[in-house]
Amino acid sequence: MLSAKEVAYEVTKALDSKKGMDIRLLRINEISSLADYFLICTGTSNTHVKTLCDYAEDTLEKLGEKLLGREGHRGNSWELLDYGSLVVHVFTQEAREFYSLERLWADAEQVDISSIVIEE
Repeated sequence: MLSAKEVAYEVTKALDSKKGMDIRLLRINEISSLADYFLICTGTSNTHVKTLCDYAEDTLEKLGEKLLGREGHRGNSWELLDYGSLVVHVFTQEAREFYSLERLWADAEQVDISSIVIEE
């Protein structure tokens, strides 16, 4: 069984492989009981957001993780996948700027994922 961090890393790699942009992994377990990690990613279009979420869901299913909830907002401008210890947020650029989760969760520890994300 993988730890929450290992699961988050696997999904980070999956999103990166499908050209997810500006991927951030926030460790929030010290400041919230919602989850251990938030994984935040930007898609280039509503279709790309949906594709990234589908691929993340498929990856997590293969890892044996159980989806607790999937919510879409305004025609796929923001989708959320809740796995308990990990919540994946995929936005269009406009939605990400509007909701500004990194600002809302500024107290969270930003996990260094530079070793697993290939910068373009």
